[in-house]
Amino acid sequence: MKKIIVSLLAGVLAVSAAMCVSAEEKHFTIATDTVFKPFEYTDANGEFVGIDVDLLAAIAEDQGFTYDLNSLGWDSAIAACQAQQADGMIAGASITDERKESGWIFSDGYFNATQSMAVKEDSDIAGFEDLEGKTVGVKTGTQGASYAESLSEEYGFDITYFEDSPTMYQAVSGGQVVACFEDTPIMASSIQDGGLPMKVLDNTANEGAPYGFAVFNEEGQELIDLFNAGLANIVANGTYEEIIAKYLGEETAASAAAAMTAE
Repeated sequence: MKKIIVSLLAGVLAVSAAMCVSAEEKHFTIATDTVFKPFEYTDANGEFVGIDVDLLAAIAEDQGFTYDLNSLGWDSAIAACQAQQADGMIAGASITDERKESGWIFSDGYFNATQSMAVKEDSDIAGFEDLEGKTVGVKTGTQGASYAESLSEEYGFDITYFEDSPTMYQAVSGGQVVACFEDTPIMASSIQDGGLPMKVLDNTANEGAPYGFAVFNEEGQELIDLFNAGLANIVANGTYEEIIAKYLGEETAASAAAAMTAE
């Protein structure tokens, strides 16, 4: 009888140990940007918030995994993932063929964003044709930078690169550059919430691309699968639309949710 009890206890301990290992395997380190409002930023209370932050939390809860979210900055977040110091990255990263070819592995898209040009509020620049001989600002390594680079030769302007969005906006406001290129919802939110003396030119948007969660090696496929499954669930149960509405309003949220459902 004692042998049977010992055997049963050993079995329970083995199962418990296996469960602990499994739980540990579902804890991840996620890297993100520092300032990419409204997707990730620090609010007035010093809390790190945003669409990406809330989406990740909802997906993790739905899929039963835990994580540490490290606010590193765009370039540092990429570097941390490539050095395997982070398991994945969520930072408003556009899904592009170029990034896939260079080793990015993306989740399903979770928000479609265009890139546009913004200028100082009282600027007489009305479009790309007015940029000849002038200098514009971009954020290093972003789709906004790629968009500006694709237009620079045709319209004859120079490009200055910045490490973060606030510094780039300050350069536009201060006249160091005449315009900047970045994701449309980011600039619109930053201008409105920050009271920046800038405006987004409506006729300058490109076709855009969806944002995706990213990993940088095949071992991260489990995390991609968890993200995709959780994303599908929070779209279906309405949580996704609630999160988008919180930051971008109900009209944008309804359009984004409809687009996700259609996909």
